[in-house]
Amino acid sequence: QVQLVESGGGLVQPGGSLRLSCAASGSIFSINGMGWYRQAPGKQREFVATFTWGGSTNYADSVKGRFTISGDSAKTTIYLQMNSLEPEDTAVYYCRYNIGSLGRDYWGQGTPVTVSS
Repeated sequence: QVQLVESGGGLVQPGGSLRLSCAASGSIFSINGMGWYRQAPGKQREFVATFTWGGSTNYADSVKGRFTISGDSAKTTIYLQMNSLEPEDTAVYYCRYNIGSLGRDYWGQGTPVTVSS
């Protein structure tokens, strides 16, 4: 089993920054990819940023140039640096790991981010 625990969410003013963390533990072998997703109230969960074990990154257009995804060398912790936050970024943020030959997805419990003055 794999456990993912997000942290770092909170309340921030527009234009501010937050850094989210996702710590993975358990049977973390053969990581295919990692990423961040978010779900705003009343909306479906959406892709924010991902990167592969090889280091390729991909970002949603809405966050390009403002958010940066990264991870430690073992990829057991990933981060999402969020700058120039906007009220539209308000959501619960989830991390996701895709692991193993069958490509199983694991999700964290989510950390809420509120951007408001």
